[in-house]
Amino acid sequence: MKEKILHILNNMEKVNGIKILYACESGSRNWGGASNESDYDVRFIYVHPPSYYLSIDPIGIGHKRDVIEQIVSEHRIDLAGWELTKTLRLFRKSNPSLLEWLHSGIVYYQNNDVINKIHELLPPYFRPRACLLHYVNMAKGNLQKSQMESGFVKGYLNVLRPILMARWIKTNHSFPPTNYSELIHQIVPEGTAKDEIESMLKTKLAGYQTLDRNEMEHFHQYIQQELQQINAYIKTLPKKPFSNSDQLDKLFRSTLEQVFK
Repeated sequence: MKEKILHILNNMEKVNGIKILYACESGSRNWGGASNESDYDVRFIYVHPPSYYLSIDPIGIGHKRDVIEQIVSEHRIDLAGWELTKTLRLFRKSNPSLLEWLHSGIVYYQNNDVINKIHELLPPYFRPRACLLHYVNMAKGNLQKSQMESGFVKGYLNVLRPILMARWIKTNHSFPPTNYSELIHQIVPEGTAKDEIESMLKTKLAGYQTLDRNEMEHFHQYIQQELQQINAYIKTLPKKPFSNSDQLDKLFRSTLEQVFK
């Protein structure tokens, strides 16, 4: 499948006149919770030639879109990419979706020079409070959905994942790994909760879809307790001002020089 995905990405470059800098898997296949029927959620970062940016019309307005999307239904491949200046503006704000792409365990392609520089810039630009708020809100929204779906394993995994991501940030003050098993192993203490989470993940991977009532009650208690602790921690964090954009501007210009030299 990797060869098929790379072929599609190569064709997208030709059709759109772009260069792809990074492409990864962002969905359940990356998290480690995929079934045989799961889609391939391919996310990528791309850049236009220098002349595209020398225009009075800004990127992202009108015909100069800053997003490219494509669905290849016969192979269950969903592709979405962000243009580089959009990417760097979101990076400046610690956009969690973008940071998850950059921490994906399944990378289809990357321009090492550019992506390594982005990773080097993560510490000064990382905004823990913004990421924590994102994951708490995601967990709450997914919890409402899971309650309406009455015990589906997938729904509870979608609640637990942002909680574990938030707990990692709270504990380690850095952006977390995106793989479920790694998060569970490193962030959940030994005990009943860890055993039940691992059991639920195995249930999903085995193709089973629902939890019994007793399991649901245990997870609700664990989820509520975690959300309370994370919310209390967020209140102690000051709002971090945006970092200077000079380094990101420099990275953008050096990328154009390197890719289109």
